Amino acid sequence: MLCTQETRELIGNRLSEFPVIKKNAEKVAAVALVVVEGGYGPDLAGFSVHADWQTHASLVLTRRAAHLTHHAGQWALPGGRVDAGETLLQTAVRETREEICFDISETDYLGRLDDYVSRSGFVMSALVFWGGAATDMKPSPDEVESIHRIPFDELLREDAPILNYDELEAEDRLSDVNHPVLRMPIADQWIAAPTAALLYQFREVCLLGKHTRVAHFEQPRFAWK
Repeated sequence: MLCTQETRELIGNRLSEFPVIKKNAEKVAAVALVVVEGGYGPDLAGFSVHADWQTHASLVLTRRAAHLTHHAGQWALPGGRVDAGETLLQTAVRETREEICFDISETDYLGRLDDYVSRSGFVMSALVFWGGAATDMKPSPDEVESIHRIPFDELLREDAPILNYDELEAEDRLSDVNHPVLRMPIADQWIAAPTAALLYQFREVCLLGKHTRVAHFEQPRFAWK
């Protein structure tokens, strides 16, 4: 799928038809799923670089800085806690500007996915934006170690998602069958929920036109705090 106006309209239309499930909580975060040109892929070991990735549509992912107190070094979407007086849209725009120095605006907003309640007690609201070429992204050293462009083809891999029913200890499982730990494979690595859950729902809703829910998927234990 190319990063074109046609793709922008397709994603926007599918999001407009998706009945979003919203959650209420004291702690709310907004994250941005930003659609951009692919460049030369995600710059990861195990990923084959092809020149034609340049114009292919991709999603922006980051690696959190190693010195952070929470979730250091983990995969993440640009985003953060909603400040007092802010809307979800304002937070997603602000955090994207702060973390990857990329100037999206509210006019680039395409729609939203379901809220996901993390093990840390945050409601994560996922907002989708159109970023286009995005040639001027750069990581903020205070928060982000690196930026990666994940081609849509990676999200559509046949081995995605990875579901694990046996990872948690029995006393920690919400259900042996209904709440597997979810991961999304990228190159020869994988991304864990909650980020993986939002990537999977983006794939299902925006790329495949399916109204797939993800709130029931678990996080691996290391991502609980």
